[in-house]
Amino acid sequence: MESTDTWRGEEWVVRRVTGAAAVKHYRCPGCDQEIPPGVPHVVTWPQLGAVEDRRHWHAPCWVARDRRTVRQASRRRSTR
Repeated sequence: MESTDTWRGEEWVVRRVTGAAAVKHYRCPGCDQEIPPGVPHVVTWPQLGAVEDRRHWHAPCWVARDRRTVRQASRRRSTR
């Protein structure tokens, strides 16, 4: 299911990913923690953005995005 949200003055597409469809490891930009396979989450990207602009967020981190800063990707990237 897709919806749109406004963030930082832009329209963002938000797509919910079910646990069954989550098959890879991602790093959430909201908390800089890993999202392991099997964990439901959201994928977001600017409506006018490119495929490489997509980011995978924990759903609660996306909801709280205006109350926190986006963390820069850490140096300890997942190698999986």
